[in-house]
Amino acid sequence: MPTSTPITFSDFLQRADYSLLRSLTADPEQARHHPNKRMREVKSGHYVEVEPTPLPNPLYVIHSRRFFNELNLPDSLAREEAFMQFFTGTPTLAVECTNAGIDTQAIRTSGWASGYALSIYGQEMVQNCPFKTGNGYGDGRAISVLEVLLAKDQRWEFQLKGGGTTPYCRGGDGRAILRSSIREFLVSEAMAALGVPTTRALCLYVSQSETITRPWYSPNAQTWDPDRMVDEPAAITTRVAPSFLRVGQLELFGRRARNNEHPNALAELEAIFQHVLEREYSDLAVQLSQTAATLSDKVLAVSRAFAVRLSQLIAHWIRVGYCQGNFNSDNCALGGRTLDYGPFGFIEAYDPAFQMWTGGGEHFSFMNQPMAAMENFRMFCIALVPLLQQNESAIQSLQAILNELPANMQREMNHMWASKMGLAEFNAALFTELHTLMSETPVDYTLFWRELSNLPMQVAALQTSFYETRGGYVQNSASIDARWDAWLEKWHNALQQEGRNPMDVSAAMKRTNPKYIPREWMLVEAYRSATDSGDFSLVHTLHDVLADPYSEQTEAVAALYYKKKEEKFFNLGGTSHCSCSSFCKSGAPPP
Repeated sequence: MPTSTPITFSDFLQRADYSLLRSLTADPEQARHHPNKRMREVKSGHYVEVEPTPLPNPLYVIHSRRFFNELNLPDSLAREEAFMQFFTGTPTLAVECTNAGIDTQAIRTSGWASGYALSIYGQEMVQNCPFKTGNGYGDGRAISVLEVLLAKDQRWEFQLKGGGTTPYCRGGDGRAILRSSIREFLVSEAMAALGVPTTRALCLYVSQSETITRPWYSPNAQTWDPDRMVDEPAAITTRVAPSFLRVGQLELFGRRARNNEHPNALAELEAIFQHVLEREYSDLAVQLSQTAATLSDKVLAVSRAFAVRLSQLIAHWIRVGYCQGNFNSDNCALGGRTLDYGPFGFIEAYDPAFQMWTGGGEHFSFMNQPMAAMENFRMFCIALVPLLQQNESAIQSLQAILNELPANMQREMNHMWASKMGLAEFNAALFTELHTLMSETPVDYTLFWRELSNLPMQVAALQTSFYETRGGYVQNSASIDARWDAWLEKWHNALQQEGRNPMDVSAAMKRTNPKYIPREWMLVEAYRSATDSGDFSLVHTLHDVLADPYSEQTEAVAALYYKKKEEKFFNLGGTSHCSCSSFCKSGAPPP
């Protein structure tokens, strides 16, 4: 919790504590390749030291007032020169000022980038690696620049998204553009307000002189892929998390250990696992330290804890209508939080197969996200097997944890669906019928659940959420309406059987079913205003609305932001769907 008096940036920097650099091993070849700004194969070590590429002529766009408050930083800091320079890739001024006031040169001017493996739906990939070995994946345009330890052992790592090239850039330019940066900033903080575990967004700055060329869609284009190249302003978002450790990192070191790729391979796997335990599961680490826990015990304990967090995360995603779009193992955070906002989307017209990314396929679609998560967890388990040292009992226990995940995840999903329906206990038959009706009508996912939270008795109260010109409703509205009325009667009977106060049920449902989500057409409107005319007011307005997603807010706000997707936005490139190539030069959105 913040204290009554915000601290200075210099005071904040003095809380630097680089646990990753202290606990893990640097690439032994980094000195020979200094400054490590070019693509190359990194064969060992957990990270490469690299300095950010400064963003020229930076201009303030937005900062998260809520997150500043959580960090006990004053809002005015976001526009101060030393702060702006630090988080746009020129940390020298702030670092020199801070180091001058302390005994040791504790604050670093260089950052670090990490490597990891890539699995797509449980299939380890090497063909996209420029070296065909899998040693080329990693932080291609994300550079961590700071790690601080605050009160009550709260640790935060600060990472510049768009901070320049690293050895993992795979031929990309290392930059992020304002369009994608605004999307990531707004949705990171919106997810936090929605109560979904997520990385956070601290601040966003744009260059007034540097532009980056990216493929994107012409206005009103209904093409599947971008149809033109566009010069867009370069930008840097600072994203923040307790760590950015990913399943893909364990995969990389697990593979090297299995294949005995170098003499220290197994030791590097153990080191990064221990770091995951201490960094992301610190309470568990304390408990284990008080027993005679073996390495196998620790592996099993972390696996159980991660399975729980991952199940809860996916249930949250489905609850609020979020589809990650590209849920590879390198986008799966070991701390169980949402990571890497690239080709994501929020579902509007309900379709279980919804997917914003044109390359995502059914395997990363909205209702298949539990399966994608289970594939990532399977790769997590495979990566840890070398640490079990052929301990058959431990290997069987790890397999049991993996085997139990589908049932455990389904229980988490059932609990979530029950909460959305206002029920204390999940009713499978009632939900199955509801799911069919939602798909066939179709309904607007967010509007439907919010209107249902008012406990309507008849379908008329839900029709504001129906897409009348699409799906089954346009073909036979009378039949659909009759089925809805019948379902509502069954639902009310189920509510009455539980005997809870209707006002309490409605209030609880409204705490579960948000009224405001970041719909893509809202994000497009905000970033177009910013990129086309330099007007950031819509970015700020949308940020404010999304900061309070469960409140009714004013009628004026509701008129603008509590409404269905308009017909003109369906099939519209960049609004209805997007291509990964629109995010970065290399054709896949590196973190």
